[in-house]
Amino acid sequence: MLKRGVYAASLSVLNKDLTLNVEATISHGEYLIKNGCTGVFFMGSTGMAQLCSIESKKELISKIASHKLKKQFFIGLGVNSLSDSISLIKYANEYEINKEILIGAPAYYKNNTDQGVFQFFQRIISECPKVKIVIYNFEKLFHYKFSVEAVTNLFNAFPKNIVGVKDSSYNLFENLKIKDFLIFPGSEAKLLKGLEQGCAGCISAVTNVTHSLARKVFDDFENKNPQTKNDQLIAVRETFDEYNLISALHSLHSIKDENYKNILPPLVLLSEEKQNELIEKLNKLKFVSKKNLAA
Repeated sequence: MLKRGVYAASLSVLNKDLTLNVEATISHGEYLIKNGCTGVFFMGSTGMAQLCSIESKKELISKIASHKLKKQFFIGLGVNSLSDSISLIKYANEYEINKEILIGAPAYYKNNTDQGVFQFFQRIISECPKVKIVIYNFEKLFHYKFSVEAVTNLFNAFPKNIVGVKDSSYNLFENLKIKDFLIFPGSEAKLLKGLEQGCAGCISAVTNVTHSLARKVFDDFENKNPQTKNDQLIAVRETFDEYNLISALHSLHSIKDENYKNILPPLVLLSEEKQNELIEKLNKLKFVSKKNLAA
């Protein structure tokens, strides 16, 4: 069950033939939880879900269903088709993954309306009445931005199904006020500010590397301790925001593990120049250095 905390939108690890390396992907999620994450979301945008096959997603679902950390593993869908969305949810239900699933509006078309998006979720819920949905609000990817009114209307219509939101457009986390509703900004740069506004934590791409730092900020807030790491956390996140996040994260992880060099087109790794530039910036923030990356 989803709860307050720091979550990673987890990377997907690929084989050389660009198929999903399910075991390595799960191991990456394990590492993140061991080092500070409350849980991980597989097959979000950071996990290249829009580019991964339905078959690979089903294989991942079947593996995490019996994993010792299954209570801390969550999934996204990363598909545009209504029928594929329903099919994946029903498949997850077969494996008793009946908990929260991250679902955005269908991507690609730029004329999404509140009415059309409402009907998309309505259809999903009518076919999968037990589903728990965390709405994924990310206008940059989906070409649709959930308003406070749109989320409120969905919650009022389906209070047992619409349980939270990941806000990567940042128009909701300070303005949406629904009792017992989980709101997660999509950036750890908004973590502390969100917690002060009543949010539940964050679900972020960059917690693939800032997991321990973000958890420190979260725990200090929860325990009413002075904040000592938030400025560094924000600076690190803002540094990554200067690059394509998936490219930057895979490039950084590939220094220790070449499997992370495998990335699905049209995505590419950072150039050597840009990778070195990123590491230099992170070194100045006393976050990472090439020496400890290669250790």
